[in-house]
Amino acid sequence: DAVLIERIGAVHRDNYGVYGVRTMWHALDRDGIDIGREQTARLMRLAGVSGKGKGRSPITTRTPQQAGSAPRLGRA
Repeated sequence: DAVLIERIGAVHRDNYGVYGVRTMWHALDRDGIDIGREQTARLMRLAGVSGKGKGRSPITTRTPQQAGSAPRLGRA
């Protein structure tokens, strides 16, 4: 279980933390890991990861922060 939990955490991180149980189960199957859906759900709970949910869309891109690039908030 410990090895599978590490693998689930890695797959979850690599996919922006948006994979739910069903998608994680398919991703593990593509990687050649023969595991059931219910076991995938149990290991995801143990790993502390979950899918995106139905709220806001995930942030998949990050803008680089450069020195001096902060927007000007006041008028001078």
